[in-house]
This record gives sequence, C-alpha cells and structure tokens, in this order.
Amino acid sequence: MVTELTYTENIFAGTRAELLAKISQQLKPKRFKHVQRVEQTAITLAKRNAVDLEKASIAGLVHDYAKQRPDEDFITAIKQYHLDPMLLDYGNAIWHGVVGAELIKHELGIYDEDILNAVRHHTTGAVYMSPLEQIVYMADYIEPQRDFPGVDEARQLAKTDLAKSVAFQAKHTLEYLVENGKPVYPKSIDTYNAWVPQYPTI
Repeated sequence: MVTELTYTENIFAGTRAELLAKISQQLKPKRFKHVQRVEQTAITLAKRNAVDLEKASIAGLVHDYAKQRPDEDFITAIKQYHLDPMLLDYGNAIWHGVVGAELIKHELGIYDEDILNAVRHHTTGAVYMSPLEQIVYMADYIEPQRDFPGVDEARQLAKTDLAKSVAFQAKHTLEYLVENGKPVYPKSIDTYNAWVPQYPTI
C-alpha cells in the first residue's frame, strides 16, 4: 500500500507530486521506482520510531536525486562548494550522497539539515546518525526489491531494533567492500567502529 502524504511543513516549497516531478527529471525509470520504494520503507520505519513522516518521505525520495549525474557535475560541485578535496579520490557511490546533498539544497531548495544529513550518510553511515538518518540508511538497504544474502535478517532487525540494524548494515557493507577489493571511504570505517562493537554478535 502506497502512503501519499500531504506536505504541510514547508520543508519543500511544493507538493509531494511536484517533488516527484522534479526527481523524475533526474532519474531513469528504474531508479525513480527505487526511490519511491525507499520512501515507503522510510515512512514505515518512521511510524515505528516516532519520526516525522513528512521528513521521512522527502528524505527517502531525494536520497538518490544526484545518482545519475555525470562525474563532471560532482567534480564541479566539490570545488564550487569547497567540499573535502579527498572526495575527488572517490566516485559516484560516495559522491551521490555527500555531494548530492549540496545539489538538493541549491536545486530543490531543501535546507533541512536532518534531511540533508540523511542523504549525505545514506551510503557511508556516520559516527552519529539521527533517527531519520538511520531510517534512510536502512530503508535504502532493505527496500522490497533488494535481494542479497542477509537482507531478510536486516529487515527483521529494522522492525525490532533500528540501531542494531544500522550496525548490521555497517558490518556487512564493510565486509562486502573488503571481500571485493573495493575502496573504503574513511567514514564507512568510522561508522563500523562507532556502531558494530555495541552489537558484537550480529
């Protein structure tokens, strides 16, 4: 069942339908469907964790806003907005969150820092994540079309213990990156160190 919220908090200067229209111009159909599934998963988690539903909706919808931009857009933004030059050593997997938050701010007029941080950290996590950040981090990981070893366990954990599910994802994401010889963004290691030792048995 799709939950369609009426936006009343003036976080985005428009309706949910208007936000969807702007996002649809940036994403291919498959990715556009993904962000809508993440939105619905985020709303479900927000209801369970007493988190603002409108923020969960907006953050879920915009988390991949910049995912399909050309690399040149990100490199220009890193320099224009004076972001950490270390970002230039990475690619879209990191850029679309960390740099994408700046594009969301300047192109969509969304300035809510909790939403922007949810976008910044939805791939890497962070040492501290607000409940909304945790929700978007997990919603992207467990949305209904995700299919990988451990996803059902992650879904169950997200239902019962949001923080523990964050630790689960942090651990398994780092394991995946290491096993596949992929670069690890330093913040992902910081996330692991902050969250996983609290739950040594996951």
